[in-house]
Amino acid sequence: MLRCDHCLLAFPEREAVRAEVGGAARVFCCTGCRGVAELIAAEGLSGFYAGRRWDEPGLFADPERPVDAGAFRDAVRRADGLAELDVYIDGIRCASCVWLNERLLARLPGVASARVNYATHRARVRWDPAVASLEGVLGRIRAAGYEPKPYTESERQRAQDAETKDLLIRLGTAFFLSTQLMIYAAALYAGYFQGMEPGLRRLMEVIALGLTLPVFLYSGAPFLRSAWRGLRAGRFNMDVLIALGSGAALAYSVYQMARGGEVYFDTAAMIVTLVLAGRYVEARARGRASEAVARLSRLLPREARLAGRGLVPLAAVAVGDLVEVVPGERVPLDGQVVEGASEVDEALLTGEARPVPKAPGAAVIGGTVNQHGAFTFRVTRVGEDTVLSGIARAVESAQAEKPRLQALADRVTGWFVPAVLVLAVATVALDLARGGPAHQALMTGVAVLVIACPCSLGLATPIAVLLASGEASRRGLLARNGDVLERAAGATVVVLDKTGTLTRGRPVLREVVLLGRNPAGSRDALVRVVAAVERRSEHSLGRAVVEAARALPGPEPKVEGFRAVPGRGVAGVVVDPGAATGAGLRVEVGNRAFLSEAGVALPAEADRAAEPHAAAGETVLWVAVDGALAALLVVSDVLREEAPEALRELRALGLEIAIVSGDAAGTTRAVAARAGIDRVLAEASPLDKERELARLQAAGARVLMAGDGVNDAPALTRADVGVAMGRGTDVTLESADAVLVRDDLRLLPALVRLGRRTTRVIRQNVFWAFFYNVVAIPLAIAGTLHPIVAAAAMAASSLFVVGNSLRVRTWTSAS
Repeated sequence: MLRCDHCLLAFPEREAVRAEVGGAARVFCCTGCRGVAELIAAEGLSGFYAGRRWDEPGLFADPERPVDAGAFRDAVRRADGLAELDVYIDGIRCASCVWLNERLLARLPGVASARVNYATHRARVRWDPAVASLEGVLGRIRAAGYEPKPYTESERQRAQDAETKDLLIRLGTAFFLSTQLMIYAAALYAGYFQGMEPGLRRLMEVIALGLTLPVFLYSGAPFLRSAWRGLRAGRFNMDVLIALGSGAALAYSVYQMARGGEVYFDTAAMIVTLVLAGRYVEARARGRASEAVARLSRLLPREARLAGRGLVPLAAVAVGDLVEVVPGERVPLDGQVVEGASEVDEALLTGEARPVPKAPGAAVIGGTVNQHGAFTFRVTRVGEDTVLSGIARAVESAQAEKPRLQALADRVTGWFVPAVLVLAVATVALDLARGGPAHQALMTGVAVLVIACPCSLGLATPIAVLLASGEASRRGLLARNGDVLERAAGATVVVLDKTGTLTRGRPVLREVVLLGRNPAGSRDALVRVVAAVERRSEHSLGRAVVEAARALPGPEPKVEGFRAVPGRGVAGVVVDPGAATGAGLRVEVGNRAFLSEAGVALPAEADRAAEPHAAAGETVLWVAVDGALAALLVVSDVLREEAPEALRELRALGLEIAIVSGDAAGTTRAVAARAGIDRVLAEASPLDKERELARLQAAGARVLMAGDGVNDAPALTRADVGVAMGRGTDVTLESADAVLVRDDLRLLPALVRLGRRTTRVIRQNVFWAFFYNVVAIPLAIAGTLHPIVAAAAMAASSLFVVGNSLRVRTWTSAS
């Protein structure tokens, strides 16, 4: 039998496919393997064969079979002119497979980047669709003998469920056999002290061995495989300690059986059982922590109620289609309401507790729940372009990234395991040198191996980050990566953009100053008359008056003879003013010059009334009715309702606050004065904002910047933490580290609080993981810990880290 030089499959010589690859004669089991080998050699990636760490024969996919790209086409996203696809690569067996796939894809013309996650087998590929095709990308993976499959949340969930189920079966087996084993172990220990008939003793030892072997070989198989892979690759992972500790106890017991000494099968079995128990709890905790993405993926319904066609699969809905939503239904996709009205529960997506009113023109988000009304909306986003998909991607990305503390833990784990191996050997040698019995020296060494396993150190950061990312998304905070929380925790200065961030970003009618005779009759009647004229205008100041009038009772007056003078004002005759005044009125609204040119007398009293508002950066509309000055309407951009509370919380957290704005100095200072902020930079260009942040950082500040406009992008990028105001329907993480999906400024202090709590939990985890080893290892070296106690202590340390991390879930924005 020959062995394939690529897939390692054994096959009869008559089926051999021979070829010269890379200047050497090779033999393959089929033409497919020959093709893959030639491809790898042609790309200069023959190092794959030297680095691969698997020996299971066979290819996962036929490299000559064409790929059906239809199942992947809907998952392709567009960003910055590039196409992006997440694909599950079946057949990855070691780090070399990851290495090979990444390089093969990266060398395909048009591919901008390719990253493969070894743990999830998920590849994210970005390419220029003008140069490379989807079929080309998928074919590249298939050509290497791997199977590309659509990556879905259900696939990830299935793999996770399978892992948890497998651990549970192994743990159940180990627990059952170990409890049976303990009966015989107790009898054997009693026999050593009280005497036992040799035949009966040997029978019990054989039964104990029979109970131990399934525990070690089946239940402990994940540790054995992992340890073997690590040792073959020259790496010492945590499982090496478990496998060596349990294996040494088992081997020594078999040796003792042969020479009639004391056996320790219970030690070998209980080490595996207790460590498996810890691993199972960890797997369950990881599952709960990653529920955020699963929860988001379950929000979308499978069907949409298309206007005139009834229920259709969601994949059949296109941008521009009209979709009907009845009471109690979930909104299937993103869009804009064109008919009807209702309230929508957006809590699961944005964290907003109150139902949000929806009327024609309002945006709706896929996955939210309609309440009591019915409406029709026009679809604006489908598939991966929806807000829900963007949030899910961001959460997943945040959970995959490693904070700096995790990098430290990884480095420590890398040298910690070899150091423990040396320490265990030295402990055994020292005990023997001091004349101690061999079995005691060996048990001491096993205890050192088991108790020093840095499982808790490896868990310290990932569990906390997973939980914190899920909690943040549930409350309307979207972080791009796990490092954002750590950086937010260290922020010392918060810099806010003004318009749209600290303020609402749209003018509102703040005050009505009545002057002289008011033919309209009352303040409210005057506002309605002015609004009737302004309704024909497209000016933002006019819309502020119209918005104010909508809250007033009564029908809308009619207007004739409307005229607008750009940059000056508007005028018209209210011909049906009965509902408001009972008489026809000629109305002029605009700036002072507009009314002056219209021949309206402007007394000094009016100038004195307007002056303080103008000085505060507010806009004053002058109103004349029937040729006489009637009132001044003060319009300005106002602070958000939640801004005072948010600023108060930020100050309570010890943060300095500053404003940078491109608006006029007077307006910016007026807003800053109302907000109680002293540090102001006004009339700043986007580059000025970026330079101001650089200046603050050079002075030692760690800056958290919040903004909402494109002009804030350079500053958001410069900031230690850039936060974009998401407005619920415009989620973008291009330049920001985090997005406030719920348009609520109070999420800024919440982000800092969550970051500080998460960082505190991680530091506590790392500290206790180190502390546990610092205390436990000397005790084990001193011989005061039995290996079973050591295994229990090691499992307990992992459970402590998991339990401490769960405290992140008790975080509240007000805590």
